[in-house]
Amino acid sequence: MPQFLGGRRWLWPGLAVATLAAAIVFFGGALANRIYLDEAASRGQTTLRLAVAALSGQMNRFEPLPELIADHDDIKELVSDPDNPSLRASANDYLKEINALLKSSDIYVLVPGGETIAASNHDQPISFVGENFSYRPYYQDAIRGNQGRFFALGTTSLKRGYYFSSPIRIGMEIRGVVVFKVDIDAIEASWKGGDQEIIVTDPEGIIFMSGRPSWLYASLRPLTDERLARTEASRRYADAMLRELPVARSVTNEGNSLLRITEDGKSREFLELAEQMPEARWTVRVLADTASAHTQALAAVISALLALGLAGLGGAIILQRRARLTERMQMQQSAQVELERRVEERTADLAQVNSRLETEVGERRATEQQLRRTQADLIQAGKLAALGQMSAALSHEFNQPLAAVKTYAENAATLIDRARIDEARDNVARISKLADRMASISRHLRNFARKPNQKLGPVSLEEVVRDTEEIVAGRLKAADAVLVVDLGPTPLAVKAGSVRLQQVLVNIVTNAADAVDGLADRSIELSARRKGSKVTISIRDHGPGVPAAIAERIFDPFFSTKGVGKGLGLGLSISYNIVKDFGGSLCILNHQEGGALFTIELDAARAAVREAAE
Repeated sequence: MPQFLGGRRWLWPGLAVATLAAAIVFFGGALANRIYLDEAASRGQTTLRLAVAALSGQMNRFEPLPELIADHDDIKELVSDPDNPSLRASANDYLKEINALLKSSDIYVLVPGGETIAASNHDQPISFVGENFSYRPYYQDAIRGNQGRFFALGTTSLKRGYYFSSPIRIGMEIRGVVVFKVDIDAIEASWKGGDQEIIVTDPEGIIFMSGRPSWLYASLRPLTDERLARTEASRRYADAMLRELPVARSVTNEGNSLLRITEDGKSREFLELAEQMPEARWTVRVLADTASAHTQALAAVISALLALGLAGLGGAIILQRRARLTERMQMQQSAQVELERRVEERTADLAQVNSRLETEVGERRATEQQLRRTQADLIQAGKLAALGQMSAALSHEFNQPLAAVKTYAENAATLIDRARIDEARDNVARISKLADRMASISRHLRNFARKPNQKLGPVSLEEVVRDTEEIVAGRLKAADAVLVVDLGPTPLAVKAGSVRLQQVLVNIVTNAADAVDGLADRSIELSARRKGSKVTISIRDHGPGVPAAIAERIFDPFFSTKGVGKGLGLGLSISYNIVKDFGGSLCILNHQEGGALFTIELDAARAAVREAAE
């Protein structure tokens, strides 16, 4: 029983809402359609007034000009003696000048009978000179002494235009006609692209101006034989194909005229607004598409239904909330107790998780520090390994100067005993130079063996390469290899650490020396160029290159293709990580002419300052 009563309680409000919704659909839809159609008619009326004003202004602007041209002395002299070549030439030039000045379409002069004897387009491929236009109404009106006005499609130029004509009077006698043709394309072009269609029809109902080219020369009324005969008599549209536009007319209860036009299988309804132009015998029409009005009306009805639905839904929600308020208040107390219990449990769980996370973070930080120390030790081990490999070759470099020093010292003592002081001084100077050379080699090896700091800054590439040459000189000599350096015409500087960059170059050049050892071509090419904000360093050898099978592993730690005791396999791995720390890149590929090509790309720096600390 309670459920039944509850159902009746909800039934009556539902029936009221449904009845109100039906009233909105039937009566509100009709009202909304009428309102939006009236708005469209108001906008269309404004557009219609502007279009009529534009056309009238354009016509009135040119209307007095034919009469003024007809009163010109050159024109009167021409019609008095139409066969005079000089008068024709003078009139042609005058008409061409006036046509260009007024920016009209064409100006021409006809003699009685309709033959054209002078025209502004006399020197154009399509000239009116010699053409006969006696069939045109503008000629017939003017030859009778009236001002003529006529719209047509030119039979010679095939261009639409509006024609003004005026008689040429010599005394009381009419000796000819001046015709002034105005182009209307500019006005018509301004009608394109809007949401309203503007058309102009002639007295027979044929469209001759429209923002939609497909409607030109189509009739809004049936093309009866009588209408076609009148149109063909004046040849208003030359050879244009005339047709009937498929139109269905209707009138709303409010008196609005509606047109339904069907084209290409699609039907569109327009609200028609029309105004006559009696002087030109035109009818200007504005066709406003009613689809937007119907859409707005539909949207208004839907909005009203949505508002009604929301109001009903709101009422239902309020009733439902009142029914459940008591139940919620009863459940709230038990839910609060349960919530407090769960919060306590969750808080304990979060405390445990937080403790574990802190422990893991501490372990990760310790591991990261250990990895950094291990990486630094590996880099130092790689340098020491490289130093060990170079020790044999460098010992030869030290032994030669030492043997020379001993010889020069013994000679100097003998020369002093013999009082040959100048020659002894020369030997001492040679000993000093040899000592400087050994000190330079020792200094570079000491700096190379030290652990670098992590500071990055501008580094002179020329200085790093020069230091690298001194360090690897012994290894190059042992391999009978030649290092060819080309750093370009402009000094280059990169963002790096000098000692670590030197270590990278030493590792790569040493590997190159190993690659070319015992080959016919033992040259190694080191070049550098700046490209935008980057500096690219290339080291190429003429060895066998890198096999494809190991190309992807060449930068892995402890990977080496050399024999046992000839390296730890850390050189290229360390070099790769050093360049990466600099924010650059290191890659290797096989040169197309043979050999391996290492490419280092680093950020360019403005100025180079040698880092003594490294």
